[in-house]
Parts: sequence; structure tokens; C-alpha cells
Amino acid sequence: MPVNKMLVLDSRPSGKVEPKQFRLVEAPAPTPGAGQLLVRNLYLSLDPYMRGRMDDAKSYELPQPLGETMGGGTVGEVVESNNPAFKEGDRVVGMGGWQLYALSDGRGLRKIDATRIPIQAYLGPVGMPGVTAWYGLNTIIAPKKGETVVVSAATGAVGSVVGQLARIAGARTVGIAGGAEKCAYARAALGYDICVDHKAPDFAAALKAALPDGVDGLFENVGGAPFEYAMRRINAFGRVAVCGLIASYESAPTMLNMVTFLVKRIKMEGFIVSDQAAIWPEALMELAGHVANKRLNYRETITEGLENAPRAFIELLHGGNFGKALVKLA
Repeated sequence: MPVNKMLVLDSRPSGKVEPKQFRLVEAPAPTPGAGQLLVRNLYLSLDPYMRGRMDDAKSYELPQPLGETMGGGTVGEVVESNNPAFKEGDRVVGMGGWQLYALSDGRGLRKIDATRIPIQAYLGPVGMPGVTAWYGLNTIIAPKKGETVVVSAATGAVGSVVGQLARIAGARTVGIAGGAEKCAYARAALGYDICVDHKAPDFAAALKAALPDGVDGLFENVGGAPFEYAMRRINAFGRVAVCGLIASYESAPTMLNMVTFLVKRIKMEGFIVSDQAAIWPEALMELAGHVANKRLNYRETITEGLENAPRAFIELLHGGNFGKALVKLA
């Protein structure tokens, strides 16, 4: 019987996350019962929303229970099945959690085609981050040709897809990223017209210069000072899609001048893509086609080994990843 390794949340963070909040547990892998299947997880997705679940606070999802395996998206392979909808060898994506093996009754699992797309892409551009980008851009911002779209965390798992989809739609794209290397990648590989380094001392002036015609659409992943500076350049009837505020997850949230929203008639909508089940099939089909046909570029930061997931997660929260953050489990 294979040994399962699991990372459980042992205590809740007070401020910044530390490795001591996690505990590695080993136990025999579970045996599937009637209607169940056992999945060997191959890759684990690390995502900013996990930080919110670590707190015992009311949110759109229940807090992560203490002493239980951390929740998270995974891709894996079915190794044993008593469920007629799945067979051994099937590749699947679902919420397998921070562990090597996951027991499932099949609900929430989706079979994937690994012949045209690498399996880990189903946790990135053809997964939740990609659908988040697709929904926020197409439904909330809905850019018109020639409009200016600004994307924070422009090279991240979500932002990298937003920028490329906005370019495909004919918009002028301005990215915000941390560091010269990320900005160079945003321009060369992702096709941003301009990328502004928020770590540079002249960031505010550089962003203003990059937006001579203002901002028509803002896709916000970060919050903090970049959000405030971009909002100062927002045009009348601008649209703001807010899918994340990672700069505020371990500190005080950004405060905005609400007069701007009234005077400029701004539409700002926060959204959680799991609420939008109806659009997932269309979004995934389009995103899969873009990736398979090399119209969407993406980059990954892959950490080896489950035991290193806490360190990689902490680095993600502080911008230490480049592109989609993954843990290779097998």
C-alpha cells in the first residue's frame, strides 16, 4: 500500500504566513470504496486565495479547518477506480489538496486531454487562473479595439492570460510587474505594449507616461500603490475588474477616493470565478485552443516536493514566483 503524505494547517497565521503553520503527516493511502477512486496527484496549484482561507474569518469560502489537509487544485492520474465514469490511467483535474494521494467519489473531477497540452497547464492558463482572466476581461472590462487596458501582476498566472486576450481583442495593453526581468518578459513573450516596473523608484511617473490617453479597463490582481496610481488615470466610464488584492492579504487594505467613482461613472466589480459555472466550458474550450495553437504563452515556477510547498507558497505571497506557481509531487 503506498504511503500518503499530507500537509495540514496546524495553526492560523497572525499577519505573515510562516512555515511553522504547516505540519507534514504520513499515513497509508486510502482504499477506494464503492463508487470511489484514488488519484495520485502529480502537480499542486499554489494560489493567493489560499491565504484568505487560512484565517478564521467570514469570506466567500469557509476557513481552512485546522488539523486537516490544506485544500488546493491538483492534476493527477487515477490509480484505482470503483467508479464507472473513471478508469485507471485517466488524467484528471480537481481539488485534490496538498497531498500525494486523494480519494474521490468523482464529483468535482474533470478528465483532461494530455495529448495536446501539458497536464500542469490545466492548473494555469487552461484552468482556474485562465478562466478568471477570460471572465474578468470579457464580461466586466469588455475592451473595445484601441482602448487601453492595464493589468497588474502582468506576468502572473492570471495577468499573463489577461494581457494576451486583451491584445487579441485589439486593445492597447499596459502591464505592471515587479522587476526588469518580468517587464522584459511581459513585452517580449506576452505582447504587452508597455510594462512598468512597480519596484522602480520612478514608478508613478513611468506609469503616468505610459498612459497618455488614460485607462479604459483595469484588471486588478494586487491592490496597494499600483492600484491607486492606475485609478488616478482612469477615464470616464472606465471598467475595473477586481479578482485579487494580494498586497492587502497580510496588511491593511487599500483605501480609494469614492468621489472618483461618482464623477467618472466608474464600474468596478469584484468577482470570484467559481460563482460563474455556466461560462467555464466556453472559456476552457477557447483557452485550450489558444494554448494548443501557441497563441497563448505562459511561464511556470515549479517547486519539487510536497514538503517544500509552504516555502513556495510564502514566496508566492511576496512576488517570488514567475508565472504560475506549482509544486511537482511525483
